[in-house]
Amino acid sequence: MGRADFTDKGCRVGGQIISAFCLLLLLAISSASSSVADAADAPLVAKGYKMAGDATKMRIVIDFDREPDVKWFLLRGPNRLVIDLANTRFAINAKDLKARGLVRGVRLGELGEGVSRLILTGKGPFAVDKLDVLKNEDGTGYRIAIDMSAVSEREFDAALANQALTTGSTVSTDKGGRVGTGPVSNPGHRFTVVIDPGHGGVDGGAEGLNGTIEKNVTLAFATELRDKLAAVGKYDVFMTRSTDEFLRLDDRVRIARQHEADLLISIHADTISVKGIRGATVYTVSDKASDPEAQALADRENLSDQFAGMEIKNDNKEVTDILIDLIRRETHNFSMSFAHTLVGQLSTSVGLINNPQRSAGFKVLKAPDVPSVLVELGYLSNAKDEAQLLNADWRGKAAQSITNAVALFASAKAGAGAGTGG
Repeated sequence: MGRADFTDKGCRVGGQIISAFCLLLLLAISSASSSVADAADAPLVAKGYKMAGDATKMRIVIDFDREPDVKWFLLRGPNRLVIDLANTRFAINAKDLKARGLVRGVRLGELGEGVSRLILTGKGPFAVDKLDVLKNEDGTGYRIAIDMSAVSEREFDAALANQALTTGSTVSTDKGGRVGTGPVSNPGHRFTVVIDPGHGGVDGGAEGLNGTIEKNVTLAFATELRDKLAAVGKYDVFMTRSTDEFLRLDDRVRIARQHEADLLISIHADTISVKGIRGATVYTVSDKASDPEAQALADRENLSDQFAGMEIKNDNKEVTDILIDLIRRETHNFSMSFAHTLVGQLSTSVGLINNPQRSAGFKVLKAPDVPSVLVELGYLSNAKDEAQLLNADWRGKAAQSITNAVALFASAKAGAGAGTGG
């Protein structure tokens, strides 16, 4: 064999090896590309759902194995948040979807054409404060974090109007797309009072020496107070309950916020173990109780949510840090101002306890933007107080004193430019 023949043969063999190598390489690349394409085509998996909060604020966290493509929008009748997810399969435990707090119901399913939908129905109007798509810190996937809060119908309508101006849907980003930016000016708003008759339904509250039940006393008095305030003609007046129904404490706060209340008046008539104590008391909220009796009363009232087994445990720090209600300084000052005015008016018509303006950590008074007071009309553990609470003339005087205090407060607030008096 000559040199030329050897070289020729070597080139042919080498070319075959290179061709085979190239073919293998192309097959490997094709296979890898196919795997990537298959992975991309595989449905996104929504594998976890957490919801925590109360009737005023909620946080919802949904976990995914990859980054979700999200569109969301609001609907009314009833008030709903709709979240559309492209190419997504839900693998969520049905128990985790149980409604709670501000969320009345959760539904999910496939729409077809590669889109799945999650619908959150609110317990009345709400705002989507934030909706973010976030990468998990450990790199294992992504999550959607949604913050919601109770608002008025006017604010929900404003969010819907804003939504219509922004093409009717929002694509969420890492920066957090939003519909609505919070309360808007409402020059036509009349001074609004929400009256909260304490207890109700399975929670009867305190019981008097002669069998009087607190929930009945508070409802009767609240109804009379509502009628007196409505007769003034300058206010919008609502009640958290007008029948014998159970309401969670946070639902009472939610109702006040959804009515854009300028004032929440919670009505109670408790018992006390200290003999001889009687008279009305006006409470405002405080992190530290003004005295042991106020602390004991707040502790008893705050246990109301345990009736009917409805107490919510905030057991996940990641999703509950939004629930920390910081009482706004201005709101607290307004509450204190009204309490002072109310004590002055009640002192001219009904008996008051010693040191009648007190404070404690009442949950029902913790709306961060609604001035609130809790009025203890008297103590059912005292026979004279119990008799007064059942006396129509006494109730009429007490209700008129509160009406007078509301008039003074509304006028002062309007004069300060913080609201309208009518």
